[in-house]
Amino acid sequence: MLRLHGYATSINVRKVLWLCAELGLDVELIDRGTATNPVDDPVFVRLNPFGLVPVLDDGGYILPESNTILRYLCRREQRADLLPQKAVAAANVERWIDWQATDFNDSWRYAFLALVRKRPGFDDPELINRSIEAFDAKAKIVEEQLAKTGGHIADKEFTLADIPIGLSLRRWFAMAVDRRDLPNVRHYYERLCERPSFLSFGGPDAPA
Repeated sequence: MLRLHGYATSINVRKVLWLCAELGLDVELIDRGTATNPVDDPVFVRLNPFGLVPVLDDGGYILPESNTILRYLCRREQRADLLPQKAVAAANVERWIDWQATDFNDSWRYAFLALVRKRPGFDDPELINRSIEAFDAKAKIVEEQLAKTGGHIADKEFTLADIPIGLSLRRWFAMAVDRRDLPNVRHYYERLCERPSFLSFGGPDAPA
């Protein structure tokens, strides 16, 4: 059985849990990154010198970094439908994974921590508004891409790229703010919610 070090509300941990559900893989979640099991514990630092969750333990093979774990598990299970083998097709999937980890993530971080997590220190109204505007602009990019594919973020069919993008959009809908109407994004999220594997990790009742 796979073991995953992390905590269930982490978006990066839920990426891996959702993929494991898609792949039908049994995975044990090992509590880490919480107050009782912090990431600066020397035992954990030996597993991952980056000091972040998630960390995958696949029979003694230790692998950090959520997006690397996603790619690894797809290739391990030979799921070319989720991550194609050919260079161009793979790049069309992977560019959205990387964009979510950088631009998309950065756009919502401040507003999400302020309005949903209510984390101390994230209370500057100007920075909150800037973050909401940035998130809105990035969601518009997703809207336009979905109009091109007519289905999912990288292609018409579901791919690995939909996992990080879908979880970011869970956060988009979780924030009680005025946002532009993006019908393709709305319908896309509704389609994701039709996947039983998604609901526990990114559905309306899942952690944001």
